Amino acid sequence: MTTAGFTTEQFTGVREVLEAQLASGADIGASVSVHHRGEVVVDIWGGHVDRDRTTPWESDTITNVWSTTKTMTFLVALMLADRGELDLHAPVATYWPEFAANGKADIEVRHIMSHTAGLSGFGERIDAEDLADWEKCVGILGAQAPWWEPGTMPGYHAVTQGYLIGEIVRRITGVSIGTFFRTEVAEPLGADFHIGLPESEEPRVSVVIPPPAADFGEIDTESLAFRTYASSRIDARAPRERWWRAAEIPAANGHGNARSVALVQSIIANRGETGGIRFLSPAGVERIFESQINAYDPVLARVSHMGMGYGLSNDSMPIGPHACYWGGYGGSVIIMDLDAQLTVAYMMNKMELGLSGDLRGATIAMTAALAAAG
Repeated sequence: MTTAGFTTEQFTGVREVLEAQLASGADIGASVSVHHRGEVVVDIWGGHVDRDRTTPWESDTITNVWSTTKTMTFLVALMLADRGELDLHAPVATYWPEFAANGKADIEVRHIMSHTAGLSGFGERIDAEDLADWEKCVGILGAQAPWWEPGTMPGYHAVTQGYLIGEIVRRITGVSIGTFFRTEVAEPLGADFHIGLPESEEPRVSVVIPPPAADFGEIDTESLAFRTYASSRIDARAPRERWWRAAEIPAANGHGNARSVALVQSIIANRGETGGIRFLSPAGVERIFESQINAYDPVLARVSHMGMGYGLSNDSMPIGPHACYWGGYGGSVIIMDLDAQLTVAYMMNKMELGLSGDLRGATIAMTAALAAAG
């Protein structure tokens, strides 16, 4: 199946991979964007926006990228740190005094950035629609006790991380994290990425296609993984609903495509500057590589090596010593390699099982990395 858009000659292999994935049915609709040494070298898209393959995926099609949204929240936090407004090693309660309740006075911002704060789920069961109620979500998180000793292990804060970072941002800036991201990052760059989707953009949305149901066998309802996922009762059908797309759920409901994700995150690969605009100092970017934890994560069920927000290289994701990444439920992924000045983004609508990327995005990223090295 052919794709639209362009690649430079050096990166034609990336197009071949995406076309093969579309032809095989591994993908239904997807986009890929690659930046190399300050130049856009791949901007392609193809397939369809729907499971029945009736409507083509267009240049401006956007979709819910799930946890790839988290990389936008990391960027915002790093920008505030770079401006001297946020100390990543300070207690969260410095900015959000109520957060100190129930034994959380010593939890630092970096613990939230690295999923080690002990708040991987909500302290009380909420309905999915409650995720649109910012005050309710941050109120619960601010009042609850941590589920383990903060800083001692990772436990993926799948949904809660966005509210935790977002409330810190709101306390410092006086605006929501979606608003800050839009005015300070997306609009200056012209990046088509939204944390809280305006109704005017609805016609361009390709609603994600849920993965096949998984058989987990007998479920341990006392496990950290179950408690984390069950506390907010969301599943892959939530993005069908307008309330989900309209809300600010900064860990999970960002809408964009590979072009916009790569454009924003090329700030990292380019050591703080892209599109002629500087967002971070080089030293501000280097904060990402301050290793926070490298240990087994019982929520993700794998070893997790976390820097300041972004994931770092480890055996399960060997991306290089000066590279960082994150991915989204179902398969979306974004990787930045500072040594190669390479940014690779893959966003799609057909979800597979997996919270932080799968082989489709990894294959595209590896192909791009080999092309960059050549």
